[in-house]
Amino acid sequence: MKRREFICVLGRIASGFWPRRRTIIVAMAAMVLLPIEVSDAGWLSDVFKGSSKQGKSPKQGKPRKHITSLKPATLATRGSSPKRYTAKLAALGPAGLNPAALKSVATPCDPSTFRIVLDVGHTAESEGAISARNVSEFAFNLRLAKRIEEKLKADGFVETRLLLTEGKARHGLVKRVAAANNLRADLFLSIHHDSVPNKFLEDWEFEGRKSHFSDRFSGYSVFVSRNNPDFETSLSFAELIGKEMKAQGLDYAKQYTQPIMGRYQHPLLNKETGVYSYDKLIVLRKTRMAAALLEAGSIINRDEEVKMSSPERRNIISSGVTAAVKEFCEPRWGILGPL
Repeated sequence: MKRREFICVLGRIASGFWPRRRTIIVAMAAMVLLPIEVSDAGWLSDVFKGSSKQGKSPKQGKPRKHITSLKPATLATRGSSPKRYTAKLAALGPAGLNPAALKSVATPCDPSTFRIVLDVGHTAESEGAISARNVSEFAFNLRLAKRIEEKLKADGFVETRLLLTEGKARHGLVKRVAAANNLRADLFLSIHHDSVPNKFLEDWEFEGRKSHFSDRFSGYSVFVSRNNPDFETSLSFAELIGKEMKAQGLDYAKQYTQPIMGRYQHPLLNKETGVYSYDKLIVLRKTRMAAALLEAGSIINRDEEVKMSSPERRNIISSGVTAAVKEFCEPRWGILGPL
């Protein structure tokens, strides 16, 4: 039976249901049958148009309206984009689909050719923050990025690239942006671990060496730049990461909205997923693809540092990132699971 005929039959079967359930049934069937070619997308539009023309109820003078208003935090995520790797449909769910969005989305990506650049934050010469137990942030970043790379490749994303750069801070940032752009990546994810401004640091000794700590803050955070050439897709990807971190039982760092953070204060774009904007960060605004930065957790917090040092926590984070990439690449995965 052809796809069009199948949907028509399903539509007749679903006609006995209430209008809202009828739309959901047809939408779910359409998601199962995706990918579809752009030239064939019109038939799905016709199905939705037909289901939206409800008869008037005796108790209501007007037909039921479709949902047209979304919360500001999710509006950017759910907008339609001509990018072929957009993941907006996953966030919508079947009941929120509309014909215009469906027409703009081509076939899902092929994991075997989809290129993800995992940027290891900082360099051996410029190590970033120092943990409460005197371990460099660069060492934490490298271990976690390697685990994420392994997980992504094991799940079929064999074109994943680990990006290691050399040199001092700003020069290293410019080099990693150039490298990512030359690789023609589809996604860019920079891996970091968090600290706090110096004014929050307290002194202590670990294994006979003087060190610093701050147990005041903890948690992951995800950053995007509104100056990125594809900010909308960057935000979609960042929110998927935040959603998966939350699903893994992790909490996001909430201090970045507080005035006490001074110049380190950043606007919170989504209070549910912990996505912030960091507009001027070079690796987020100068990359020519969707880009996000993950602060996996605080290594200046003594308890969280121990967790971040464990293989168990690296497995949790790498699983979350991989799930986010899968959902970004294949919207059906986020709704129905692997097919």
